[in-house]
Amino acid sequence: MHKNITKLLAGIACLCAFGVATPSFADAPVKTEAATTSAVAAPAVTPVPDAAAPAAAAPAPAAAAPVANKGDTSFMMISTLLVILMTIPGLALFYGGLVRSKNMLSVLMQVFMVFALVIVLWCIYGYSIAFTEKTAFFGGFDRLFLNGIWDPAKGTFAAAATFSKGVVIPEFVFVAFQGTFAAITCALIVGAFAERAKFAAVLAFVVLWFTFAYLPAAHMVWFWTGPDLITNAATSASEALKAGWIWQKGALDFAGGTVVHINAAVAGLVGAIMIGKRVGYGRESMAPHSLTMTMIGASLLWVGWFGFNAGSSLEAGDVAALAFVNTLLATAAATLSWVFGEWISKGKPSMLGGASGAVAGLVAITPAAGFVGPMGGLVIGLLAGVVCLWGVNGLKRLIGADDSLDVFGVHGVGGILGALLTGVFAAPQLGGQGIFDYVTNKMSADPYSIGHQVWVQAQAVGTTIVWSAIVSVIAYKLVDIVIGLRVPEEEEREGLDITSHGEQAYHG
Repeated sequence: MHKNITKLLAGIACLCAFGVATPSFADAPVKTEAATTSAVAAPAVTPVPDAAAPAAAAPAPAAAAPVANKGDTSFMMISTLLVILMTIPGLALFYGGLVRSKNMLSVLMQVFMVFALVIVLWCIYGYSIAFTEKTAFFGGFDRLFLNGIWDPAKGTFAAAATFSKGVVIPEFVFVAFQGTFAAITCALIVGAFAERAKFAAVLAFVVLWFTFAYLPAAHMVWFWTGPDLITNAATSASEALKAGWIWQKGALDFAGGTVVHINAAVAGLVGAIMIGKRVGYGRESMAPHSLTMTMIGASLLWVGWFGFNAGSSLEAGDVAALAFVNTLLATAAATLSWVFGEWISKGKPSMLGGASGAVAGLVAITPAAGFVGPMGGLVIGLLAGVVCLWGVNGLKRLIGADDSLDVFGVHGVGGILGALLTGVFAAPQLGGQGIFDYVTNKMSADPYSIGHQVWVQAQAVGTTIVWSAIVSVIAYKLVDIVIGLRVPEEEEREGLDITSHGEQAYHG
């Protein structure tokens, strides 16, 4: 019965994915990552011809195309480099220090290779599926192989819209920035089943999950056609219909609470359950072999996260500054709340707790960074520390899975908390930004409903959890059938560094 259900789910998922991915060869408008919703606040206006205008009047000169500002471009390139720093070496060292010494290189290798693999897939088809217009769930193939960004006949490069009318950045910069998001999301997953998965199985799973889970999630949450086409209520409504499904609902996700953290955490948890517990789990010591490495990795993550969050504004302006200070403050607050919570409950503060608290704060502030005020960010950080502390202790015991490096406890719990609290603290009455109205080109005058926005956020969270879970179950099952998910017990006991890669991190 279980096998029949699995086959049925696999068939449904494949049909849905290929159905929405039918290629479209129409020119697609420039796409950007979503950071606000377009509130329809003004009545529709029907243009009326000017009866006094002469019949043979010369056409008005075409408006000059926006030109990318070098400051914004430089800011986005630096932000992209910072996100790369988060993954390699940041995430790699953070994870590497948490495993036993015999598996150090295997984790470094998995993170390093997943990053490289996803960047290649992103440039071949991923960017096109995530950020071109087709359906509300899956984009098209207009940017396959990054086609159409450089026009050799005209000698011109395409630009990508930002969140301000008339402001653009080079589309290649946007491609690179978003590619690093896809890469770190896939790399996050490996921490959940570290120390026991086959290297080939990890790579095969990433290809499937990236294609059928990450790309639809990115499209549903972040795809829209940009602000420049919105001139009145009618165009606001028509352009909204071209956007991703979760974007259309009005969900707020500034830098990836749903797309990155919840998405990856669910995939990791499913993997930990399906692959099974490590040999000796609960009976043998599996303490981190180098908290020094973990602290270095956490610090690099914190530094790189400023590119992750502030860069998601796509411009070097006020919203980037807001995201920057929120990233600084919320992370510091979460570090304090985790360490003091651990100190109270366990009697001693730990370096592992400090590093974990920092990551929890970074995760929780990610969806809210450009929407909430600093005091909202402070509260989110304080709550993230203690809630995620429970996530890696109480919740982990309730679930009973061997989530090796607490991917779900930190990224899943922190991502869900941050996504929901975004709906609360984005409220102007609590110091947040509210909803931007591109018809009037200013903050919406409509009253902000915290209850409604939290409900919208909950729908985005639920959709991400269900989508990622279904794709993950099918992908793991397919990989297990073809390759096998887990190394043999004797190889696991000896360590994956030697048995999978023929190397050692340390020599006596």
